[in-house]
Amino acid sequence: MEITLNNGLKMPILGLGVWRMQGQEIRDLILNSIKLGYRHFDCAADYKNETEVGDALKEAFSSGLVKREELFITTKLWNSDHGHVIEACKDSLKKLQLDYLDLYLVHFPVATKHTGVGTTDSALGDDGVLDIDTTISLETTWHAMEELVSLGLVHSIGISNYDIFLTRDCLAYSKIKPAVNQIETHPYFQRDSLLKFSQKHGVVVTAHTPLGGAAANTEWFGSVSCLDDQVLKDLAEKYKKTAAQIALRWGIQRNTVVIPKTSKLERLKENFQVFDFELSKEDIELIRSIDKKYRTNQPAKFWGIDLYA
Repeated sequence: MEITLNNGLKMPILGLGVWRMQGQEIRDLILNSIKLGYRHFDCAADYKNETEVGDALKEAFSSGLVKREELFITTKLWNSDHGHVIEACKDSLKKLQLDYLDLYLVHFPVATKHTGVGTTDSALGDDGVLDIDTTISLETTWHAMEELVSLGLVHSIGISNYDIFLTRDCLAYSKIKPAVNQIETHPYFQRDSLLKFSQKHGVVVTAHTPLGGAAANTEWFGSVSCLDDQVLKDLAEKYKKTAAQIALRWGIQRNTVVIPKTSKLERLKENFQVFDFELSKEDIELIRSIDKKYRTNQPAKFWGIDLYA
């Protein structure tokens, strides 16, 4: 199942996020997911595993498991490379061993002190607060992103973690409109206004953390997972599915792209089995009622400053 972007290109509506995946785990994860039918992989320079992802993709291509044009590969520009967009993209392409990206995103709407292309440790000042570079505007960054399309390095460009105001500004100054805005959204953090605004203006929303972070974000940020909510558990029983499958199906029926992360083969299979049922309008409304406006991914823990404040 695919969704059509505002430039006419198509993007698989379900993909696999590779955040916090390392080493041999990456190879097995990607090869197994391709065998299961996954064709969309969501990467980022900041995940520090593009080289391992690239090795796995090379193996998949060389073995004939899949062709390059059959995959949709996303990666992201890190905060410290806003002034070095072309070099950063080329660095990611080299690590991923690709000639082009299907989608390149501005990871966060903030430029930070440059620490060298491809180095993605958060730049903190002596005060422990993120060292934000106030000399580089998001408009400047975006026009460099547009140049990547002209150079043929990237097919589509987009944004990530932008709110309505920043998305609106990007639409105003862009020559090439953002195709995608990747944001945290799940049953506990539904963000209907941002979703409606984006979709009205032709920007596809990709839901990162579509399962509410589950155990991973509980460990990192102390957050609560929506998968433990009784409403989702009851719906899982009704549809003979899991709570995770209910959450993913809900995301798909909102016309959002969902990119759940897992390293377990059974979960990989489970997350992909969401196209053989449909939630009723009543059950969609029921899930709407459990929105807690609850963000589970909190980079402020590492940056000493809350960019969402």
